Amino acid sequence: QVQLVESGGGLVQPGGSLRLSCAASGSIFSINVMGWYRQAPGKQRELVARITSGGNTNFADSVKGRFTISRDNAKNTVSLQMNTLKPEDTAVYYCNAYIVRPEHLGTEYSYWGQGTQVTVSS
Repeated sequence: QVQLVESGGGLVQPGGSLRLSCAASGSIFSINVMGWYRQAPGKQRELVARITSGGNTNFADSVKGRFTISRDNAKNTVSLQMNTLKPEDTAVYYCNAYIVRPEHLGTEYSYWGQGTQVTVSS
């Protein structure tokens, strides 16, 4: 099995910073895209940022210039540095990874973390 475990959420004031981390473990051959999504109350889950194994990144327009994403391929981790946080960034943030398992080479599966709450409020 594969697990994604997130950490780093919490309460922060507007303008503050938080860093989210996610570690993948288990039966992993390779990890292609890793990313972060978020879901605010009453809204659909949306992409925040993602990064390929080669380091190419994509960001939602709403976070460009404020958030950065990075990964450590050797440790199977991905991090999201969030700066200049706004109240509208409040949401549950989910880690996502497309993983190839040794038992099923050539097929990638999408895995999700359990989510971590980020609340931006004064």
